[in-house]
Amino acid sequence: MHKPQSSSDWIARSLRSVWHPCTQMQHHEEVPLIAVSHGKGPWLYDHEGRRYLDGISSWWVNLFGHANPRINAALKDQLDRLEHAMLAGFTHEPVIALSEKLAALTGYNLGHAFYASDGASAVEIAMKMSFHFWRNGGYSAKQEFVCLQGSYHGETIGALSVTDVPLFKDAYGPLLRAAHVVPAPDARNAQEGESAQDVARRAIGDVRSLFEQRGDRIAAIIVEPLVQCATGMAMYDPLYLELLRELCDQHHVHLIADEIAVGCGRTGTFFACEQAAIWPDFLCLSKGISGGYLPLSLVLSSDAVYQAFYSEDITRGFLHSHSYTGNPLACRAALATLDIFEQDDVLNRNRELATKLTIALAPLAEHERVRHFRQRGMIFAFDAVEPDAARASSFARRFFTAAVEHELLLRPIGRTVYLMPPYVLDEEEVAGLAARTQKVFDTVIAH
Repeated sequence: MHKPQSSSDWIARSLRSVWHPCTQMQHHEEVPLIAVSHGKGPWLYDHEGRRYLDGISSWWVNLFGHANPRINAALKDQLDRLEHAMLAGFTHEPVIALSEKLAALTGYNLGHAFYASDGASAVEIAMKMSFHFWRNGGYSAKQEFVCLQGSYHGETIGALSVTDVPLFKDAYGPLLRAAHVVPAPDARNAQEGESAQDVARRAIGDVRSLFEQRGDRIAAIIVEPLVQCATGMAMYDPLYLELLRELCDQHHVHLIADEIAVGCGRTGTFFACEQAAIWPDFLCLSKGISGGYLPLSLVLSSDAVYQAFYSEDITRGFLHSHSYTGNPLACRAALATLDIFEQDDVLNRNRELATKLTIALAPLAEHERVRHFRQRGMIFAFDAVEPDAARASSFARRFFTAAVEHELLLRPIGRTVYLMPPYVLDEEEVAGLAARTQKVFDTVIAH
């Protein structure tokens, strides 16, 4: 088979044969497609040796850099032991060790792990578990779900039902089951004199009213703790989670925490829910849990949930499966990722790293065309002011193209520019990321 030698050859072949995700393919007539040859640390390289600083951790998954030596070594060792085994009727060391470590990280409040492959599947598992829990308990009327305005939980049919991003959802409306949508506690919605906590209290009032009216029919509410990512990095106060947990307990409604994007240290604590000192009934993890190496997702649940399915009656069991559930290679990558967290004191190091990057981004935060500069852990975002509607609609594509020209990988969401870099940046890379982001922003705004 002919092997292309240049990026342009690879790009031409890809555009002929690969249907890229979350992409209007025609846009690639104008927007560059990057043919990646290899990666190292926070950098990706094309076939001509040009490098790009990965400011978004390759869709928020790559925590410790590309080709990380420790994760590589763990996977190479696992390849010689066991590459796959079905998890129905079998088990293996990596999935047991990973489940035990995750349970310990929750203080054993969520001691049971159910595995899948991707984030949307984890969301669907949590929804099905909640529905089935109530049916097993004799509350079959509890079939409804609640999500937040602007929420994103995946693009499969069940997950899309609790997603509130029209771009992803509207075309498939006839296929979806309607969910209740309540106002988000987005701190940007603060009125004159309001704090982020005031916004949280105001938003929780709508949830309270809904639960009072429909609590006997609602199975669960699903939230992205602290940061709603795909809607534009909407950040909110932990008080909302604390008050929501109280409401769920009062009205016997499950709380599902979708930590697929915000877990694994991204918000400053390993689990975002820790900042509200609460635990949900179901916690979904994916993306960073395997360090960005292999598809892996899981749902952590409480002992009360687990016991509701424990029975001689097979119909009371949770009959759900994926061919690659608990894959040994993916679990071993996750174990290596957790080892790095522990051995390198990553959460404390990230606090220092976040402070340095916030300081480096200060000129952007004060830019006259920037609004709502915000930061939570290792997530940074700001909104661009584009008065012209046509320019505003093309802002994300123009920014991405300009960023690539400056050896930078950033993908704005609408007019929201965000940075979610790997946790391995050195001081030079911190300074470079901030400086390049500002230069790109100035270029896009000026032209």
